[in-house]
Amino acid sequence: MDFGFTTAAYVVAAVLFILSLGGLSGQESAKRAVWYGISGMALAVFATLIGPGSGLWLLSLILIAGGGIIGYFVAKRVQMTEMPQLVAAMHSLVGLAAVFVGFNAHIEAARIATMTPEAREALTGFAALVAHKSPVELSILKVELFLGVFIGAVTFTGSVIAFGKLAGKVTSKATKLPGGHMLNAASAILSVILLIMYMNGAGGWTLIVMTLLAFFIGYHLIMGIGGADMPVVVSMLNSYSGWAAAAIGFSLGNDLLIVVGALVGSSGAILSYIMCKAMNRSFVSVILGGFGGTTGPAMEVEGEQVAIDAEGVAAALSEADSVIIVPGYGMAVAQAQNAVSDLTRKLRGLGKNVRFAIHPVAGRLPGHMNVLLAEARVPYDIVMEMDEINDDFPDTDVVIVIGSNDIVNPAAQEDPNSPIAGMPVLEVWKAKQVFVSKRGQGTGYSGIENPLFYKENTRMLYGDAKDSVDKLIPLID
Repeated sequence: MDFGFTTAAYVVAAVLFILSLGGLSGQESAKRAVWYGISGMALAVFATLIGPGSGLWLLSLILIAGGGIIGYFVAKRVQMTEMPQLVAAMHSLVGLAAVFVGFNAHIEAARIATMTPEAREALTGFAALVAHKSPVELSILKVELFLGVFIGAVTFTGSVIAFGKLAGKVTSKATKLPGGHMLNAASAILSVILLIMYMNGAGGWTLIVMTLLAFFIGYHLIMGIGGADMPVVVSMLNSYSGWAAAAIGFSLGNDLLIVVGALVGSSGAILSYIMCKAMNRSFVSVILGGFGGTTGPAMEVEGEQVAIDAEGVAAALSEADSVIIVPGYGMAVAQAQNAVSDLTRKLRGLGKNVRFAIHPVAGRLPGHMNVLLAEARVPYDIVMEMDEINDDFPDTDVVIVIGSNDIVNPAAQEDPNSPIAGMPVLEVWKAKQVFVSKRGQGTGYSGIENPLFYKENTRMLYGDAKDSVDKLIPLID
């Protein structure tokens, strides 16, 4: 096979990836978009394996098959509630791969530099690409692989910490070492100095020290971000992994890797920006590891949480004409999406106007609630985004909040010292009645108290969300 076939295959694969990203913007086209992505990746791998200079293709096939089998069984075992952790884990592997590829490129370049001109002529693949570079091009290669390793290392440890926070194995509170952001800044400055030394022939030790510093930066950045911002963190790490792949693509001279890395990096950055806007967060603040914070003590919450039983909620639903359901991570934990779907069908069958209100950062992953509701076959046309439905709460008879906390917290508007101050939220407290399905009286994952639970028109339905909803269904008439 010649370069013409490989290039053409890469162009087709790139188009398929773009179509995939475009299709993922809508629920109805998402399934088709996933198949575009799968087809594009299969074509890209095939073209690379049979392309010019590709050696050890049999070993590559064995490794791909092994990784595919492992990935299949891991994906089969992972529950929807664990999907954010899985995504964070995948990002860590992308970052680690970038580190390994960068070090391999450095070792290859160092080996080729000691070879005779005759020996260089016999090289193939990446080695041949390096052997025919001019001194200026070699300098550019050093910058590319240095940046690829740096971004990859930050992505790796950052994603590991994100995985730990999402899985509850690491505290969800923002935690920094003494010195805070100055440690991150000092590590970044030292990395730049190491880059200059590396460019001037200081040797591979500079690459190793920089990698250790980048590992620390990734760790400290994500440790400094609180649980309330974790959806943005996952999206941000996705962006980092894309830029790491793009940088390594430049090092390897692989056009498709550059394109795909740029697509992932830019789309992840845009999504992170959109989510920061939805949370009234500074984009720069989040990517720098939670720079800044509140300026005073949070407002005291007065009153008490008033409990209600399933019969009381069912009676209110039976009398209501309009109902809005607000799902959150608690619904995912309880795997209550199918029960909620059954409740929706029951209410709609009785002629009630039922809709869902989805906050951009509901759950632990962008689009988490949309995926769960789609899995439970909730009709797309009644699933509304925050901006579409927020003005309708004052005219709504009943709101059911299932496992949500921060996204329905009035403190975002009422308390300037709240960690979520200024964050746009679903204004559920403006409805006539609000019922909150919650396991207990705790503050939830982010540790922020919610005044909604103490308001006069709010009642708390304690217990497992799935059990609670299952009890409601036969009581409604």
